[in-house]
Amino acid sequence: MSEKEFMADSQGRQVPAELVSDIDKLRDQTVRRIADEAMKMRQVLLDFKTRIRGDIYTFVDISASQYGKSWGGKKGNITLTTYDGKYRLVVAINDQIVFDERLQVARELIGDCVKKWSEGSRSEILILVQDAFQVDKAGKLNTARILGLRRLEITDPDWQMAMSAISDSIQVSGSKQYLRFYERNEQGEYVQIPLDVAAL
Repeated sequence: MSEKEFMADSQGRQVPAELVSDIDKLRDQTVRRIADEAMKMRQVLLDFKTRIRGDIYTFVDISASQYGKSWGGKKGNITLTTYDGKYRLVVAINDQIVFDERLQVARELIGDCVKKWSEGSRSEILILVQDAFQVDKAGKLNTARILGLRRLEITDPDWQMAMSAISDSIQVSGSKQYLRFYERNEQGEYVQIPLDVAAL
């Protein structure tokens, strides 16, 4: 007597294979085969990223050594272009910014300013401030909007103190490196070469 075959369902229950419909079995096989290929492709891209990063840093070290210097680290952005200008690669370093507790102090100071000005002609500032401190669906603040408040030319001392509090609250929590590849089209514009399946 042959041993019964089972298939685990989405809740981890072992279901006798004979009770699973043919279309469910075919769907399972199709998704598993494609997912296996995707995992292999992911590893190929990881290996590619590691290798080309090494190639880039080796090149910039060689380039710097021509002037008796070593390249100063992994923090700066790098742009390399082929001799004919057809291809370009960019290594971009983006700092990940978070705000500490002083941001709440800044928000209160800004609120005080808006109340003080409420009888004046600066009602648009209230909308701007409210928009700056809105959170997205993940509950995160929009860093660019908050930092954008510092560009407003407002001389009120309380506002200036609030802007100082924003500046002081900025913390760099880490950096993320992006590798981007471009090809120049017939119009002379550099168009990114997509490595994202959805962009192909």
